[in-house]
Amino acid sequence: MLTYLTELDRRGFQLIHGKASRHGFQRSALRVSATGDGPFYLYLSVGLLLFDSYGNQFFKLALLAFTLELPLYLLLKNSIRRTRPCHAALGFECSLEPSDKFSLPSGHTAAAFVMATAITCVYPAALFVAYGWAGLIGLSRVVLGVHYPMDILAGAALGTVSVVWINSFY
Repeated sequence: MLTYLTELDRRGFQLIHGKASRHGFQRSALRVSATGDGPFYLYLSVGLLLFDSYGNQFFKLALLAFTLELPLYLLLKNSIRRTRPCHAALGFECSLEPSDKFSLPSGHTAAAFVMATAITCVYPAALFVAYGWAGLIGLSRVVLGVHYPMDILAGAALGTVSVVWINSFY
């Protein structure tokens, strides 16, 4: 079963990455991915904290969720130690050199889904924009050749569950 899922994941990666490469989406993917690097989250959180009546609630929820998500992400990534597609000799060039060697779960996607879920908890009307943006960040990581689709799903689950769990106590 694990072999089947791994092969399905590899094929999904090759399909997405191949189509995106043929259509020249790497540059757009780099821009989308960069919105998940971290500073944007800080600017958004501080901006809402200073200028919105629900900003304090959002800031606390996001901060506590990241406090849970980040250690879990590091534990999973360094325990599973899955080789990134760009380092797995699949016969393609990587559009970006990742900051570490391992791919599962996707940290960019986990962080994006922390933000999307926190935004949705505090600002429900932003659901489609928040999750659409987070999904594009995840997709961009596959297009750039640094993650498999299952890495993205794992990151999305980790980010979402972190916020939901924190919010249940909050």
